[in-house]
Amino acid sequence: MWHQQTVILSAKPRGFHLVTDDILGQIREIASLNVGLLHLLLQHTSASLTLNENCDPTVRQDMEQHFLRAVPESARYEHDYEGPDDMPAHIKSSAIGVSLTLPVQKGRVLLGTWQGIWLGEHRIHGGSRRIVATLQGE
Repeated sequence: MWHQQTVILSAKPRGFHLVTDDILGQIREIASLNVGLLHLLLQHTSASLTLNENCDPTVRQDMEQHFLRAVPESARYEHDYEGPDDMPAHIKSSAIGVSLTLPVQKGRVLLGTWQGIWLGEHRIHGGSRRIVATLQGE
């Protein structure tokens, strides 16, 4: 079985956001899969997808603070005509990545106990985000 759809996430402020339920809740076909893979591709260059802590929100806050220090808006970038947060957002997106491949078994995505899907929103006002979800399996 193959299934592909676009998942839409509502606009979020800059930071890291736990979006596991937002994404998986839009992909009903997961429930019918016995064994397979779910691939997620974020179709943007100024945001990211990653797996990390799903319980303590201070981890997301600390991650945001780390990247604000590591990739400052105050640095001199040639690509600056879209605002001071744009080039740093591109760097963060490349460093973290924009895709995930997750195993599915008996209608469930097999995440670890403390794992959740994060959207890294790296723009101050990034807007809604599109994710292409491709499901393959039996």
